[in-house]
Amino acid sequence: MMEGVTTYSQILLPVVITLLVPLFIYLGRGDENRREAMSFIGAFLTFGSVLWMAPKVLGGEVLYYQVTTIMPGITIAFAADGLSMVFALIAPFLWFFVTSYNIGYMRGLNEHAQTRYYICFAVAIFGAIGVALSANVFTLYLFYEVITVFTYPLVYHHEDQAAKIGARKYIVYLMGTSKLFLLPAMVLTYVLVGNLDFNLGDIQNGMFSAEVIAEHPRLVALTYWLFIFGIGKAALMPFHNWLPSAMVAPTPVSALLHAVAVVKAGVFCVCRIVLSAFGTKTAAMLTMSQVYVGAPGTWLGDLSIGLGTAYIAAFTLTVASFIALTKDDIKARLAYSTVAQLSYIVVGVTMLVDSAIQGGVMHIAHHAFSKITLFMAAGAIYVACHLKKISLMDGLGRRMPLTFGAFGIASLSMIGMPPACGFVSKWYLINGTLDAHQWPLLVLLLLSTALNAGYFVPILYRAFFKAPKPEANIGQYNEPSMTMVVPLMITAFISVFLGLYPQTFLNFVNVLGKF
Repeated sequence: MMEGVTTYSQILLPVVITLLVPLFIYLGRGDENRREAMSFIGAFLTFGSVLWMAPKVLGGEVLYYQVTTIMPGITIAFAADGLSMVFALIAPFLWFFVTSYNIGYMRGLNEHAQTRYYICFAVAIFGAIGVALSANVFTLYLFYEVITVFTYPLVYHHEDQAAKIGARKYIVYLMGTSKLFLLPAMVLTYVLVGNLDFNLGDIQNGMFSAEVIAEHPRLVALTYWLFIFGIGKAALMPFHNWLPSAMVAPTPVSALLHAVAVVKAGVFCVCRIVLSAFGTKTAAMLTMSQVYVGAPGTWLGDLSIGLGTAYIAAFTLTVASFIALTKDDIKARLAYSTVAQLSYIVVGVTMLVDSAIQGGVMHIAHHAFSKITLFMAAGAIYVACHLKKISLMDGLGRRMPLTFGAFGIASLSMIGMPPACGFVSKWYLINGTLDAHQWPLLVLLLLSTALNAGYFVPILYRAFFKAPKPEANIGQYNEPSMTMVVPLMITAFISVFLGLYPQTFLNFVNVLGKF
């Protein structure tokens, strides 16, 4: 076992709980109230079991438990450090609110196959918890694929032609990238290192020793890039198109995809690979413009694996923001917003400076609460009014002030306006660009912020200040059921709370990097 790591068998509790919940949902399929109660109970118990570990992690411990050994150097094992806790806390916490929202949405639209829907939803959370607590690349890969397989039926839920096309693109992109890039990256790591264990508790020194880097710098760099492009859930261009296509799914699924499990698993994996597999020192070593092998003088050129990724992510967030401006469908606009916002996290972590890493990892949580609010608001609008087009929402905020008010607060967070939590993340990211002396990244982050305002502010202006068209007859519309409205109001409030008390997640990030 690694130095400074504590054996802690209770780390299995959240994994076991989320594994059992789908079974109990199936057993309760004859009673919809009992079936949905299983999701509430599972979310509560899972969150509690993760929260139970928080004091130990904040005290500087890294918790670890090995389940089994597949072969020498390849194990199924779980661990909890500061990075784990950020993702492991938000997934079950938001599961609770999405379950309440699911009831209003699925019953309000009288959706079919609701038991299958809730089972797949629960298994996706199981995959997210497994990813968050993975102690090595092999365990991470297993749970990463669990998420992909069990969210496919959710994307295909409506079972029409649009769902078929969207689900096919979803599975081809995510399975294709994981098999073509992520799996070979895992094999190369095993060949180079001899095991697949993350270097937990130390984000400076990764799995790759100085000797391995000196002997195989190009191979280490290749492994890095295979990891980055193999994690298709992070939605870096050009492997992003699955995400907007998946918007054919019911809105609660979109919330799951964009805020709770899928894309958060993607950017979490990027963070884990960069910080725990390679480490900031290793990445910096391979980012230097001069890399030598053997005797000094044998120059291999630039093998950039840090800032190179940051610039790809900056390109992604800029282009995605421009595309979002062109979308009239509210879910499509939010989808491209997600592509952009995920890249903020990748930019932060791959700049390899403390403040940027802090901002990037915090944004995993901050974006989750804000984006789930936006998607739940979009779903509430659809249930209440059957409207998807932004151009048809003139004056609608006057009929649905709670829904659009929450949407407005979450929009402020996406833009980066105080007191919402997105401001804190962007503040750290901007400081990171200055610390790293990366002026082009600073310009692109500021440009993207302006574009965020460009595609969110018009929605709020239309809803609250633009006169409705007479033929729209908006007087017939009202807020949907409180099972939908209350969860999105609470998550909007939490977005403000996290902006006022950013140490809620910053403390875990600081423990991770000993900042």
